Amino acid sequence: MGRRWLRAVQAALCSFFLAAMVAPLPAAAQGGPDQACAGCHQAQASIANTKHGVSGDSRTPAGMGKGCTACHGDATAHLQDPVKNKPANRFGKGHDPLQQSESCLSCHQGGTRVHWQGSAHDRTRVSCNDCHSVHAAKDQVLVQQTQAGVCFTCHKEQRAQIMRFSSHPLRSGQMSCSSCHQPHGAVGEHQLIRATVNDTCYTCHADKRGPFLWEHPPSRENCGECHNPHGSNNAPMLKARGPYLCQQCHINPQHPSSAYTGNNVPTFPGAPGTPPRSPVFPGGGFAGDKMLGQNCMNCHPKVHGSNHPSGARFTR
Repeated sequence: MGRRWLRAVQAALCSFFLAAMVAPLPAAAQGGPDQACAGCHQAQASIANTKHGVSGDSRTPAGMGKGCTACHGDATAHLQDPVKNKPANRFGKGHDPLQQSESCLSCHQGGTRVHWQGSAHDRTRVSCNDCHSVHAAKDQVLVQQTQAGVCFTCHKEQRAQIMRFSSHPLRSGQMSCSSCHQPHGAVGEHQLIRATVNDTCYTCHADKRGPFLWEHPPSRENCGECHNPHGSNNAPMLKARGPYLCQQCHINPQHPSSAYTGNNVPTFPGAPGTPPRSPVFPGGGFAGDKMLGQNCMNCHPKVHGSNHPSGARFTR
């Protein structure tokens, strides 16, 4: 009963205040939200400090003279009875996400939003205000240092990957998710800012673009063949450490490429009184001793391609 009584008193005071202040919905106050709305929704009055509240810009709700009604629709009935009559457009959980986004798209249709319809976020019924805080003076998703935190509220797996040993510098705020992804939709896969994975990576890693005299096919095809872009425990963001990563493709027998772990490495006896010998390395030792505890990139560092005349094996 206490809460119901309190809500009834608040509704009565709000209705009295609005009736005393306005008859129909007033025009938007210059440089801020509607005074009638701000009387009850004081927490949302901070929209005056955002881009939407710039009265000198004719593209904004304040500049168009519509104020809050530009997004929330006609509120005449809501002013007469705030409890019984809700605004035409309501935002937040429990309301139609398509209707919420349509209100935003009535103004924000061009630019990077042209691919919104049919995008991954649109198909999964994500609305604009699920990511954006329109009434906040600083929208967290538009700030490079805080954007990832907003994305991670849904993308939990990527958040875990970013916390691994080797990752892109999102935690330090030197880049953001939108440095690689276009959240409003794109023509390429994974909503990347370029048409392909490699073209997106080349926006920063231009030295890996080539063309090279000696090409490494996986590098030219897709950077994701070897790298996990969201993070890995193998530097530099490799899906597995060498030599195991390389041996997923390079299993030819003429080079000691067995994935030895150091346990039960076979030996080959030589003459009596001599150390065990290897059929590949007659000087003695373990079979494949050149790979044991080492890395293919020790000898083949130019894995993205080489321009050296003798770089066919990516050794230089």
